Amino acid sequence: MTTDASDAVEIRDALLRLRRGTGLPVAFGGLLEAGQQMRISELSGTATHALRSLVVTSGTGLGGKTVALARPCVVTDYSASRQISHEYDAPVGAEGLRSVLAVPVVVRHRVRGVLYGALRTALPLGGRMLDAAVEAARDVERALVVRDEARTLAAAAGSGPGWERVREAHAALRALATRVADPELRAELLGACALLTDESAGPPRVRLAPREVDVLACVASGATNAVAAERLGVTPETVKGYLRSAMRKLRARTRGEAVVAARRAGWLP
Repeated sequence: MTTDASDAVEIRDALLRLRRGTGLPVAFGGLLEAGQQMRISELSGTATHALRSLVVTSGTGLGGKTVALARPCVVTDYSASRQISHEYDAPVGAEGLRSVLAVPVVVRHRVRGVLYGALRTALPLGGRMLDAAVEAARDVERALVVRDEARTLAAAAGSGPGWERVREAHAALRALATRVADPELRAELLGACALLTDESAGPPRVRLAPREVDVLACVASGATNAVAAERLGVTPETVKGYLRSAMRKLRARTRGEAVVAARRAGWLP
């Protein structure tokens, strides 16, 4: 099972949505690696690094129970709970967590990861919180399905590392064009970019603004919002605005879906 930078971004964004939707101050999570082990790779709202890179095995602790059962699990007081095993009490205690929920990310009947939300007090986590956490996990599931399909299509078309270099070159050319003052030279650079896209798709049916394409090109190459902002000479908030606008036009719920939709529409290679 392969993961990449864009997978990490999906988890990171989902944790922010989980915190907003539940009101929980802490969220963390990660995807399964080889076998039945899940590594916590992303943290949001934590006060320490105690949970970073923690490897959770299926059946152990709250997250491992969630992986084994493929359903959400909740404890009101983690260290005192009799519903879970306690292999991870030390890092959970170091972060000061008490009430914790865990929801699985399930793709095609297979658990691919876990999202957690937590309080530092022992209080019941209601159904509304659990529903919001499950919805955040569903967003990741949809993004992984789209990305899996894209990887399968890329493999079938023989597009390996060389094709990734084409995408990186496309993003670099578009970023360079934004810094060129000469309109003729800028037009030539954008024309070169167009040669790298899928001409067989025909004229794009969805109209995107040039800056929206610039941002999507950066995202497609694996850039974070901060890196995209640096490349394009704008602020991260501006990048977020263009990305939201492009996602709305492409009817995409996540960054990954937006990139795939833009490729299908002929905007990206």
